[in-house]
Amino acid sequence: MLLNSKLKKEIIEAKYLSVENTWRYRAIIRIMFKNYEKMNFWLLKEQIYEELIRYDDFKDYDIESLKQDLDALVNWKNLITMYDTRKMRTLEEFKNKQYKYQVSPYTVEIERMLIRLENLKDESRGSLEASLVERFKEEIKEITLIPSKKNNQVYDWWKRLNRDFKILNENYQDYISKFYSPKNEELMKTTQFLIFKESFISYLRDFIKGLQVNASGIKNFLQELDENVVDAVIQKALEHEKSLPRFEEKLNEEVYVENNKGRFYSIKRWFLGENHKSSMVDQLLDSTNEIIRKITRYAMQLTEMKYVSGNRKEEYKKIAELFSKCITIEDAHKLSSVVFGVFKPRHIKGNPVRETESITSSIYEEKPYYVTVKPRIRQYREKTASRVSVKDKSQEKRIRIQKIMAKREEERSLVESLIRNEKITFSELGVISKNQRGILLRWLSKGKSNKDGIGKTEYGKTYNVVKSKNGEYITLHCEDGEFKMPNYTLLFNK
Repeated sequence: MLLNSKLKKEIIEAKYLSVENTWRYRAIIRIMFKNYEKMNFWLLKEQIYEELIRYDDFKDYDIESLKQDLDALVNWKNLITMYDTRKMRTLEEFKNKQYKYQVSPYTVEIERMLIRLENLKDESRGSLEASLVERFKEEIKEITLIPSKKNNQVYDWWKRLNRDFKILNENYQDYISKFYSPKNEELMKTTQFLIFKESFISYLRDFIKGLQVNASGIKNFLQELDENVVDAVIQKALEHEKSLPRFEEKLNEEVYVENNKGRFYSIKRWFLGENHKSSMVDQLLDSTNEIIRKITRYAMQLTEMKYVSGNRKEEYKKIAELFSKCITIEDAHKLSSVVFGVFKPRHIKGNPVRETESITSSIYEEKPYYVTVKPRIRQYREKTASRVSVKDKSQEKRIRIQKIMAKREEERSLVESLIRNEKITFSELGVISKNQRGILLRWLSKGKSNKDGIGKTEYGKTYNVVKSKNGEYITLHCEDGEFKMPNYTLLFNK
């Protein structure tokens, strides 16, 4: 297999980016490019010079130096020249050959790339929006209408589908990569991160729910899609491409078909995987779940650090309890040596009234002298009321439990009112409430995640999830809107 001859070709047009006076060449090209974008294609060297000398860096720059730089850029094929013969009246003027300059197509593309790179750091790219997958799902389903569409409509649809897939892929990659950067790793270990932790985790979980619902629909559609339909799409897009006027070399039909088929199979692999390898959708779900686990772990560590003093307080209580159980002072000394180790002696001056003047009397034989130690700070104020360290919240807990049980009973009665003959068929449901829809979809998701399609409600009833054989889609009418979904039936066991 030989390397493509285009890969061996030297890109001389990029030479102006890495030479000694690159700052001058880049300034000239940027001025030419900005005028090109304004459809002012051809410029005289005097016009270029007038724009250059506006910058302080070009104060000592003359027209002859500009002429030399322009000649260099012409040799590197960055500029295209043309004689300006309109104002030539004498032979001398013709000999001087007044040129007009325009940027070459290669240079235009290089400048566009450089501008994107310059703005890359300032862009906040990437997001985890399930709406991107939902939009792509609606877009790809239009492939079934291809036979009835014209070539130009198919061509526009195919371009739009490829663009949406590119945005979908790049957004998720950029967003996920942010969390594995050292900067964000350190941010998640700070206490400021706890402020928006809950909302951020909620954002990720909403994305996971949306991705699971929409991606499963795309997977089913791609698995059942006929390959002949894809060939028809590419063929119609090719016919329209051939009809477009082109100035460059003739369109290579074989390469065009091969490239577009490769793009479609890339879309297919992204959602379905290949050769027993997990798909990008599954990898994205795993990465998002890993981020949630990491955030939760960091938050737990920060919380433990915050309340370490509270945990130490319980330890002190336990030690005090052990000391109170010591029968003799010798036992207390032994326990102290184990718990505290060797003490550093401190001499505290006081004026206690001693009961004896005996020099042989031990300090342990005399009554203790109490000294109240107060902090030496201005803000210190003596406590006027005692604080209870542990509050009795049993009554509050009891009320909270009663509310939860009442809510569950209400949900149970709401959903069980929909059961007819030990089953719930989604197509036969009338208008349901938002709570009923949430419970039904939760049961449906739980049953579908089981390989046997079996689930269990919060009230202990088991059920089987059965999908309609003809694969029809229904509209579920809810109080807050309409919801399109496949037709399912929940069969409850007696």
